Amino acid sequence: MDKNKNWEKNTILFLTSQTISLFGSMLVQYAISWYIILKTQSGVMMTLSIICGFLPTFFLSPFAGIWADRYNRKLLIILSDSLIAISTLILAILFFMGYDSILLLFAVSAIRALGSGIQIPAVGAFIPQFVPEEKLTKVNAINSTIQSMVTLAAPMLSGALLSITTIEVIFFIDVVTAAIAVLILLLFLHVPAHAKALEKQSTGYFKDMSKGIKYVKNHKFIKTIFIFCAIFFVLVAPLLFLTPLQVTRSFGDEVWRLTATENSFSIGMILGGIIMAYWGGFKNKLHTMVLSNFVIAICTFALGTVSIFWIYLFLMGLIGLVMPMFNTPFMVLLQQKVDPDFLGRVFGFLNMISSSIMPMAMLVYGPVADFIKIEWLLLGTGFLMVIQSLFMLKNKVLIEAGKPIGDNLEDLEK
Repeated sequence: MDKNKNWEKNTILFLTSQTISLFGSMLVQYAISWYIILKTQSGVMMTLSIICGFLPTFFLSPFAGIWADRYNRKLLIILSDSLIAISTLILAILFFMGYDSILLLFAVSAIRALGSGIQIPAVGAFIPQFVPEEKLTKVNAINSTIQSMVTLAAPMLSGALLSITTIEVIFFIDVVTAAIAVLILLLFLHVPAHAKALEKQSTGYFKDMSKGIKYVKNHKFIKTIFIFCAIFFVLVAPLLFLTPLQVTRSFGDEVWRLTATENSFSIGMILGGIIMAYWGGFKNKLHTMVLSNFVIAICTFALGTVSIFWIYLFLMGLIGLVMPMFNTPFMVLLQQKVDPDFLGRVFGFLNMISSSIMPMAMLVYGPVADFIKIEWLLLGTGFLMVIQSLFMLKNKVLIEAGKPIGDNLEDLEK
């Protein structure tokens, strides 16, 4: 298939479908998270919620990565959206019937995590099938911007809906958006399956998994960046998951404060995505990632010191601004450096790392946050992220991989 033919049309259709699906999912995600926070104000309950949202993804990711390499990736995305929609529909019906236990929210969060576990490696591997390599940075940046716009709108609408109606209405909205997203992919997006999906699969799952592990182990860049990512996930967990709890404890438990915090981060990400779409980052992609990592580190440290809410919002916005400067070049490097036949497994392993490391970190951070101030956790992790940024900048494998393709001087796969 010639990727240059109809790539713009296919990109628009795919991103439209993903945006609609994401919008409904984000509404539910914020509704469930805030429902638990406002009902319990407990670090332990937040930790249980996070574990339920990640642990199933951890167990499924290795197999989901294999599926993304073996089968039609578009159909896998459709399957995952359908699974999420059905589980949410059942949850909405049960809530309408009066079964509104928080434990039920945990159970459905786990099922939704299974759907995400299927979708994430499939999406990461699917985009390079119809987007030319030289357009990957721009498309990933645009995708980041759109996702940030949804993330901006979702908490505002979710908060408004929670204040005027019941949580089950939000569940039904997600079901409708998922159905629309699936129909767009089924009826309008026509992208042939990748070559491996058209072949007869003669090897078993565990042999394919073994090949994927060996590929990652022998690929210097992937192995190195995955190690740095694992460390980053440990350090960034309090920033991602405990700041809403910090806001309710330190500034007040009003819903508008949670909304303002999320919106500040999202506005920053929108601006950061736009900057990346037009700028593209430094010539060496690693330098862009290090800049992002360093700014996130400084701001995380600062969040542990501020006592004025408006300064807190500014710092969250700045973190959002630089986040696409890490995510976009990181995604592009993986999509460029990884053999297409292994893309699904590599994204599956990455998803496995993120879905296990952060919940395991929260098993420590969550209970600790019930005994000490979250500010102390942010101070410590922010300082350690500064050190990590310096190590990234000095790593020769990452520096070499970050160079433009024509400038690479060594084969990173050996």
